[in-house]
Amino acid sequence: MTASASASGDIPAEDAPPTGALYSFGTPWPEFNEGISYTDTFRCTGATTTLVEFYSTSYKSSAPLPGEGSKLVYHRLPWQEPFAPHLLDVLYEDDDMIALNKPSGLQVLPKGLFQQRTVLAQLQLKDWKMPSSFCSKRKYVQSHPVPVHRLGRGTSGLLLCAKTKLAKAQLAAYFAEGATNAGKSRDETDFCKSRKILKFYRALVTGILENDEVMITQPIGLVRYPGVAEGLYAACSSGKPAMSKVCVLERLENHNQTLIQVEIHSGRPHQIRIHLSYIGHPLVDDQNHSSSATNPTDSRGTARYS
Repeated sequence: MTASASASGDIPAEDAPPTGALYSFGTPWPEFNEGISYTDTFRCTGATTTLVEFYSTSYKSSAPLPGEGSKLVYHRLPWQEPFAPHLLDVLYEDDDMIALNKPSGLQVLPKGLFQQRTVLAQLQLKDWKMPSSFCSKRKYVQSHPVPVHRLGRGTSGLLLCAKTKLAKAQLAAYFAEGATNAGKSRDETDFCKSRKILKFYRALVTGILENDEVMITQPIGLVRYPGVAEGLYAACSSGKPAMSKVCVLERLENHNQTLIQVEIHSGRPHQIRIHLSYIGHPLVDDQNHSSSATNPTDSRGTARYS
């Protein structure tokens, strides 16, 4: 399939897509985003609470804005988001879904400083050509391009996206099935056979893993952390079930590093980083893991990510 230049942001045909890609698309980011609005309901609890205190507590990273009434809307002015790549390579496409090669540095969904420079925004900017059979008023078959799962902003790799609401619901159910089964005690062979979607990652970790295979079942959840209002995801007994299977591909003795393959049976936030840090082998150059991560029994050794 050859891409042609168009308003949808497809790259010119003379700019050949990377090997293995059907085509590439993407619209360059504007210098500033459109800003964002936060809507809240303000209720007086009897305590002395000012609007400044309310917003300072709710949005610590933003300037408070006085207002009146019970419904408050805080309009944050447009800002220049940090650099993020905008081109996406399409590896597979049919009437229901798209498989993208997400580049490192691009966030999947809006959050924090990245409200516009996301995969979701590029999917919505592109003019998807739906089959004539889909030209229906039924909502579940209308064009609705959205990512079905997430990859960390710094992670590159395969990202599945649905084209319609019906496809999104079905694919999301497959991913949810893996997360649900991760908390059940069952034979690993049966567990893998029952899953319709498998997720594999390659990573380079510090230290030399002794065992060829390691199964990590440490729960992951949000914990309180000073200075972080929303808390941090970490390995904790009160968290949600999580399962990662680590297989050694190559031991790099001279560099004290190990190349591994990680199969995640669930999809908790920062699961791979947290699980690898938990067993004492954090990702190479991972600046967010604790220096005490080499001791899995030490609660300080859990990975810390917002």
